[in-house]
Amino acid sequence: MLPHAPQFVTRPASEDAATIARVEAAGARIGAELAALEPDIWITVSNDHAHQFFLDCAPPFALHVGGEAKGDFAGKAFRHPVASEVSFALVRALYRSGFDPAFTSTAEVDYALGIPLAHLGVQGPIVPVFVNAYLPPQPSMERCHAFGQALAAAVDSLRLKAVVVASGGMSHFPGTDRYAEPDLAFDRALLEQLGRGQLKSLVGLSEETLDATGNIELRCWAVAAGLLGDRKPDMVEFNPSWHHNYASLGFWSPPAAPAGLPHYPETRPELVPLTAALHALANNSHARKAYAEDGAAFCARFSLPDDHRELLRAGRFPAIVALGVHPLVPFLARLALEREGLMPAAPH
Repeated sequence: MLPHAPQFVTRPASEDAATIARVEAAGARIGAELAALEPDIWITVSNDHAHQFFLDCAPPFALHVGGEAKGDFAGKAFRHPVASEVSFALVRALYRSGFDPAFTSTAEVDYALGIPLAHLGVQGPIVPVFVNAYLPPQPSMERCHAFGQALAAAVDSLRLKAVVVASGGMSHFPGTDRYAEPDLAFDRALLEQLGRGQLKSLVGLSEETLDATGNIELRCWAVAAGLLGDRKPDMVEFNPSWHHNYASLGFWSPPAAPAGLPHYPETRPELVPLTAALHALANNSHARKAYAEDGAAFCARFSLPDDHRELLRAGRFPAIVALGVHPLVPFLARLALEREGLMPAAPH
């Protein structure tokens, strides 16, 4: 996720050279790490600055299917090969999944795409995805995220290894009287969430919030979040300027495995008999009475393994939960037994 301000090309006197250098260095580092993954394709997600998708047609999402994506800005030319067959295949897959993106063979590459690809040093084939960020009505953040998820599923179905380059913001207001007022506080708070791996926090941003904070281009980041899923970035760098808040996020490590069992795990097959016995205790007074009168006979009704039978007969509910049993069931069973004074004596 990278910025693309035109000042990276035009280099006006008002732009701090050290800030530009830091952003370029961050992009180069991210590009090297992503290239080391040896992707088959680079999926690029960028907006159009009312350059071509404007008065004639403004699709919410469009894919480039031509052989080359090219364009120029302020004397700098951009040229990138397009993985045309992959783009067509992705369009077909998205149609089957319920999305109807447009496609184009001739869309030009403006600085929203050309600048971040230059910072990354991308050479390989790209699949350009355009998102309508500037022309109301724009797609919602929920829709952008869902589009990213559908795109990820399509890539997986083609058995491709892909990396994602999302271009945009953060806060800036080009062409308005707020151009010199990027929302620093908002961007810092959002980056803190993204830095913790909470990429779905983007989905909760309303159209009004995006507009009020100068973050309408984060629709591109929401598509990338749908592609990536929640994961913690390896690198987060924030370089505010007087007119833009430049944010660079890089993800190249695999998603972390879940840490331990959740509080309420699924019921594993080997725990079904024990769970059934506990459920009976929680919901059936006759079962509780039978358990209190002869715990061994009650347990035998459920064909429990020896270790499970001993834990239940002795009423060792914390140990039962530690096995991975859904904790609500032994909790309710214990409550019912205690309420009726039927808990077994504590083991010596």
